[in-house]
Amino acid sequence: MPGTFVAIIPAKDEADRVISTIRAVQTIAGVDTVVVVDDGSRDATGDLARGAGATVVRHDTNRGKAAAMTSGAAAAAAAGLGELPLLFVDADLEGSAAALGVLVGPVVAGEADLTIAVLPPQKVAGGGHGFVVRLARNGIRSLTGFEAQQPLSGMRCLSRSAYDAAQPFARGWGVETGMTVDVLRAGLTVREVPCELHHRVTGSDWRGQVHRAEQYRDVWIALARRRLKGRLTR
Repeated sequence: MPGTFVAIIPAKDEADRVISTIRAVQTIAGVDTVVVVDDGSRDATGDLARGAGATVVRHDTNRGKAAAMTSGAAAAAAAGLGELPLLFVDADLEGSAAALGVLVGPVVAGEADLTIAVLPPQKVAGGGHGFVVRLARNGIRSLTGFEAQQPLSGMRCLSRSAYDAAQPFARGWGVETGMTVDVLRAGLTVREVPCELHHRVTGSDWRGQVHRAEQYRDVWIALARRRLKGRLTR
């Protein structure tokens, strides 16, 4: 029987986790195909994903999350699955990815066009101070009126209408914020759904601080471009 959705997993240097994440996603009822986009990994991520039964798309160099998501959706369309909803999955979720089925149901049933996972407190606390989350949450509210609990959550299921409305994706780490704004502005329905997920948390060392600075930059750019677009279309 054909499935009801396609799972897309952007992955870079996730050899230690990608197999368990794929296998967990494969247990979700209705999954048709799991596409892993190997975004310039320097380890065996792609080979391991292929061995676990995923379709693998390879970027020779790292092109970023938004590009990986777009490549995964294009691969699904090329395989004749262009009308199915798309479930985007972080590669480091491991076994907890099996809980993502709660995102699929409302989209398949036509009750929502975009569902977003709301994660519980993580087992290991991160080192951030919430600056990026507040920027994204406040920006989404000011542009759409929607109050997002976890605006940066990357685990999302989109109908094809929602996917098309969000094109082109915002660059880099702004992809989730831009997507939420674009889908809401298109008059589509967004729903946040509690989901028991656990993933690697960014630390508080200098690498973590650089990561958060890049996130802040990309979210700011995504919001600024959508503010400008809103002014130009009035």
